[in-house]
Amino acid sequence: MEHYNIHFSPTGGTRKVADIICGALDGEFNEIDLCSNIEKTSLGEDDICLVSVPSYGGRVPATAIERLKKISSNGAKAVLNCVYGNRAWEDTLTELQDTLEEQGFRCVAALATVAEHSIFRQFATGRPDENDNAELIEMAGNIQERLDEDFTGPLVLEGSHGTYKEFGGSPLKPFGNESCSGCGLCAKKCPVAAIDAQNPKTTDPEKCISCMRCISICPKGARGVDPALLATISERISPHLGGRKDNHLFL
Repeated sequence: MEHYNIHFSPTGGTRKVADIICGALDGEFNEIDLCSNIEKTSLGEDDICLVSVPSYGGRVPATAIERLKKISSNGAKAVLNCVYGNRAWEDTLTELQDTLEEQGFRCVAALATVAEHSIFRQFATGRPDENDNAELIEMAGNIQERLDEDFTGPLVLEGSHGTYKEFGGSPLKPFGNESCSGCGLCAKKCPVAAIDAQNPKTTDPEKCISCMRCISICPKGARGVDPALLATISERISPHLGGRKDNHLFL
């Protein structure tokens, strides 16, 4: 039996939550990073996976789905983890469940958890925090009990299955400024190869998924988005992102 921590976490928030959960479950977890263009992978029937994705506009990022489809589950068990930035996860969990079950995974539990928003950092700032840490460890204990029971399903998640809300992407596309040193780290780490290594100040808007990884890893702080557009969108959505949203466990 092998254990896998499978995650798509461009700015690190989703992985932070995933690492807390994996650390509280039994077993040593191997990492599969969906931000990389992974090779086809085959799992075993007895394997256990935590599959974590962020919610982008209430959906699973299309890039994550493409790479999850490279994994042959062979009936491995999956714990689903949707990480949202203090707004809502909407169809993310049901889309993730549908995707994994199409790949033959046996879904045994699911979580909707909170991490600092990857674009609007003033929302859920610093989360997961100490309170989240304690709560996630407790939830992991409940999940471990489910795994020890050898639950055979089905896992029932409310919401849309097969038909999901429309999400056309974010208009916020990062670019480099005069502080850019041309090191090329952003181009190397971009999950969708939207940045030209020879001209890293630019971003291909057709490829960019607005994951903000390039901003989070730039050693010079030389990448950002249009500040006026950022402020406008922030003001519009702020009523939906206020307060402290909860983590949820579904068994």
